[in-house]
Amino acid sequence: MKERILIVDDSEDIRVLLRRILATGGYDIAEAPGGEEALRRAGDFRPDLILLDIVMPGIDGFTVCEELRREGLLADVPIIFLSARAETADKVKGLGMGGADYITKPFDKAEVLVRVQNQLKIRRLTSELRRSNAELTEKKTALDEDLRAAAGIQQSLLPRTIPDVRNLSIAWKFMPSQMIGGDIFNVFRLDEDHVGLYMIDVSGHGVPSALITVSVSQVLQPDSGLVTKERTYKSPGYRIASPKTVMEALDREYPFDRFGKYFTIVYLIVNTRTGGVTYSNAAHPSPLIMRRDGTFETLDKGGTIIGLDGLVPFEEEEKSLRHGDRVILFTDGVLEYRSCTGEFFGEDRFYKLLSDLKHRDIENLLDAVVASINDFGKGAEFQDDITIVVLEYGKTIGAETKLPAGAAATAGNI
Repeated sequence: MKERILIVDDSEDIRVLLRRILATGGYDIAEAPGGEEALRRAGDFRPDLILLDIVMPGIDGFTVCEELRREGLLADVPIIFLSARAETADKVKGLGMGGADYITKPFDKAEVLVRVQNQLKIRRLTSELRRSNAELTEKKTALDEDLRAAAGIQQSLLPRTIPDVRNLSIAWKFMPSQMIGGDIFNVFRLDEDHVGLYMIDVSGHGVPSALITVSVSQVLQPDSGLVTKERTYKSPGYRIASPKTVMEALDREYPFDRFGKYFTIVYLIVNTRTGGVTYSNAAHPSPLIMRRDGTFETLDKGGTIIGLDGLVPFEEEEKSLRHGDRVILFTDGVLEYRSCTGEFFGEDRFYKLLSDLKHRDIENLLDAVVASINDFGKGAEFQDDITIVVLEYGKTIGAETKLPAGAAATAGNI
């Protein structure tokens, strides 16, 4: 479609001359002999560029420009002022009112054509940029909606109930970042006396990490028996897989060269009758045993990240819990959370906070930890998901407990 140019000048000779100059460009041209006619024609003709004389009877060019801009009519249409006045003040005034260029009469034909071509090119590029931005905005909106849906699916995998077993109380907090991530945990019954618990952090953010998270969580489902249990010919037909065995199976199943992702994981098995804990830690932030007297022990035995396909052997370790001892698991989002000033929350601050709160029950402890993290950040967004899980051995509170989504919860008789 031809680009449209509106020529506004009270001199018919000037209008004829400009029409001849522009004829070589193949433009669709309309004319207006004065300001009032220009305002009427502009709305109907919808020009892509206006050549506008300043000095005219009635409404002058400056007023025409001002009216077009004020009413929002053709707000992005370039206006080139035409005038016999060569004073700098007039040029500054015209450009300041939204004019795109200023040509002084008598004008050079080649100069007029080049300036018109340049302004039309700028307009075309600007229009293309706006269209591209609109398309990007639309795509981003759709992507954001998909990511929110994916985040919802991922969060739905967090435990909603705690199994009804004895001697263990559990509470947790999950604070998601703005981006869909790769953090997840679960706690589940393995048999009458054993509870399994894992915490995973897949590298990176976005849908690829979330897909790995979902896949691993499905593999670790105790009902599937794919990883957490091994089949036997003896009753009850399975034996509980050791944490070391689970790590080796995951390392084979999720090689980095196939998925382009690795993940850290800590997997614990708690004997709720004896207080025994067997665990293996694949490069995850070391969980803590906080003894009843406030001293800490780190659970760091295991190996490197999952994804190296057996390059480094995995280990496991056994610990014993006494009544009142706690196990605290967390993701690196806790330690690496940065305040508005760029300071990290850090390991020392976290450990001291836990020590100061050792006499609180685990629900109140978690509430205080979350409040402290928020106070430290002073409104800074979470750069990564923050997950904290606390187990306390030796409590008998009740039966199976439903967990409110995203909140701390306890389960007794575990």
